[in-house]
Amino acid sequence: MAKWGEGDPRWIVEERADATNVNNWHWTERDATNWSSDKLKSLLMGVRVENEEGSGEVTEVSKVEGEASINNRKGKLIFFYEWNLQATWTGESKTGVKYKGSIDVPNLSDENDMEDLDISVSLSKDEPDTPLLALMRSTGTEKIRTVLGSYVGYLKTEFTQGMILPTANGMFQHTSQPRASVNKTQIGTSSSTPSAHAGVKIPTCKFSLKETFLTSPQELYRVFLNQEMVQAFTHAAAIVEAEKGGRFRMLDGNVIGEFQDLVPEERIVMKWRYNTWPSEHYATVTLSLSDRGSETELALCCRGVPESEEERTREGWQRHYFDSIKQTFGYGARLY
Repeated sequence: MAKWGEGDPRWIVEERADATNVNNWHWTERDATNWSSDKLKSLLMGVRVENEEGSGEVTEVSKVEGEASINNRKGKLIFFYEWNLQATWTGESKTGVKYKGSIDVPNLSDENDMEDLDISVSLSKDEPDTPLLALMRSTGTEKIRTVLGSYVGYLKTEFTQGMILPTANGMFQHTSQPRASVNKTQIGTSSSTPSAHAGVKIPTCKFSLKETFLTSPQELYRVFLNQEMVQAFTHAAAIVEAEKGGRFRMLDGNVIGEFQDLVPEERIVMKWRYNTWPSEHYATVTLSLSDRGSETELALCCRGVPESEEERTREGWQRHYFDSIKQTFGYGARLY
């Protein structure tokens, strides 16, 4: 038994103004079912693919059956979700012929990795054969897998706000990872532990890249500012506050920064850093968009990069931004 005046911190509540769950010790649970149902519907309804044969898109989500919840114990978050999803897709060939089919996802669960997710795409009965079915089964399936992975990311970041409360000393405890994590692409190879060289002057450099995308400046500008599109091309959870002074956090915190200037369809200026760079050291990244008729030329200027990080940063922007955007959204064009 604890001595008088030395109570067990698990039960001391007077140290918090709201007397709530000190040190995050007690088990708490939050039902995420209704939120998840709405989020899954909105994400699936955004799926659309296109090639030289025509296009296909999800036009109805007919079944979202299951449940989701988040549990907090000793400051650790445990995620549970299990969903059976059914949707309708419609396609239209370049000649104007329309098709209809179904999508079935029976096992979206915290027990399954995204790579193991079963996604069945078929044509409706009596529909004639069409190359659009192959399009939906390949590119369409991958987009569906990506948006369902982003659902898990949103569950981890957006819905969990406020579940980890400050301890008696004002600090926040760390959260655990869900059993099924988002399929994430790391930019370069780095440790997840931030560097702690605050206040150290380091030699820096700058570099430039130029790329052409088969899309409009308006759409390409949106790719960098729309949270769901960022999650799509990075294949990982992201938080994007699309406004001047707004912050962004990508790839589970591997890349963080802040938007310093936004000129729609023309320019994006941001403070940008890897979390392994010296503490509080940011590069200044400027993205300039130029309309070239059916194409958009994007010029990148990156200043203040640590000299030792130049090659990795340059390669990261090329592979995991430019190339991935082309592959994900079909904006492929010749490389400079």
